[in-house]
Amino acid sequence: MVQSTQQPIFDAIDIEREIEEEFRKLPPIREPQPTDFAPPSVSAPDLAMPDYVEHRDGATEIGKLSAEAVVREYEAAAKDIEDLGVELIGQVKRCEAMSQEALAVIEELKETAGRYREEAKRVFLQIENCSLVTAEVRKTCAAMKEKIVVSARLETKAKEK
Repeated sequence: MVQSTQQPIFDAIDIEREIEEEFRKLPPIREPQPTDFAPPSVSAPDLAMPDYVEHRDGATEIGKLSAEAVVREYEAAAKDIEDLGVELIGQVKRCEAMSQEALAVIEELKETAGRYREEAKRVFLQIENCSLVTAEVRKTCAAMKEKIVVSARLETKAKEK
């Protein structure tokens, strides 16, 4: 059997040494403590039981803890609902402000529309007045023309005689 004269790419002893060096660089591993898995302290101010519930005599410790956990979840949800109400009030106030602004704009629009109607009435009357004056001028011109024609005929007849 032919043996290779090349050295192996990986030397098992070197690899083990490198792994050991890397492990030495890591921080020491701490043993898990019971407090790592324990529920949060019941005496924390944000976890205090609400005033509307009270433990009854004879309830087991597990029952009390379970009831406290459930009531805390309900209380947290109730507070979230109240916070939503506060946010909704803010939205309503913004809506009311927008409504007031819209009503002010509507009043301005009504005033502008009124001014347009007044201007339309003024222009309407001016056009009709011009039309009446023009009709009167045409009537006067027609009457004058008729008088001129009649007068010219009379003169022509008078000269012929």
